[in-house]
Amino acid sequence: MAGRLNPDQVSFFKKEGYLLYDQPVFEQPKFDALKQHFEGQLQIWEATSGKTPEHMDVPHFTDLELFKWLFDEQVLDLVESLIGPDIILWSSHFICKPAGTGKRVPWHEDSAYWGTTVDPMEVVTLWLAIDPSTTQNGCMRVIPQTQHNGYSDYDPVQNPEKHVFGTEIRRGRFDESKAVDCVLKPNTCSFHHAKTIHGSNYNASTIRRCGYTMRYFPASSKFHGERRNKNWLHQIYLARGRNLANNPVGDPTKVHQAWVEASAADRKAVKTLAH
Repeated sequence: MAGRLNPDQVSFFKKEGYLLYDQPVFEQPKFDALKQHFEGQLQIWEATSGKTPEHMDVPHFTDLELFKWLFDEQVLDLVESLIGPDIILWSSHFICKPAGTGKRVPWHEDSAYWGTTVDPMEVVTLWLAIDPSTTQNGCMRVIPQTQHNGYSDYDPVQNPEKHVFGTEIRRGRFDESKAVDCVLKPNTCSFHHAKTIHGSNYNASTIRRCGYTMRYFPASSKFHGERRNKNWLHQIYLARGRNLANNPVGDPTKVHQAWVEASAADRKAVKTLAH
């Protein structure tokens, strides 16, 4: 299998369910451009969304410039090492924890939230550090060798307003003492499998912690998405190679209008209920 990762790195990922990659993901000017772009989008988000910046999910649906980085050859060469040459972009997410107030991410598996939307569930996340990611500012933590289940039982968290989402894997279902801290410098990354248990602590430090998750799956997996008014609510894109499962892929040169309209309708419905 081609790609930027060496055989030992690929073997480690397949055995452990995660990998830390300590080399630059992008050429430095391209990374600097991404960070600058994010800073501009963060200002817009904080001024208009009414939400904290941990929730900047699927920004590429409306911010088409992000495809310059999501489809970058350097990124896809890394991903190809793990899932092969035929690659679907599943999602992306800026998860930004402000200094001093950054929310905790409860222990979870991504697959538990995505269910059977991708079958088989072979999504790989490249977690790119925009800022330094340390134990002090709430770096991601993974539980090695937990990628063989992916659908644990969950319970509500206490004080949900202090967490990125409101449920967590039931206590006693894994050994937290085995957690590995994903400490990263800017422009380096980690990888984790969709079924790997992971989470992160609060950011009580004086340093912001932002990562950009870029998520991909092999084009042999089948996408079973939800429709609204005959349109796909979640949109996927062919990033490289062949669309082996004949999935319904989007056009990266066009805003995902169905998602924009559905999001606006949902916001309107919530506002109506609140009154």
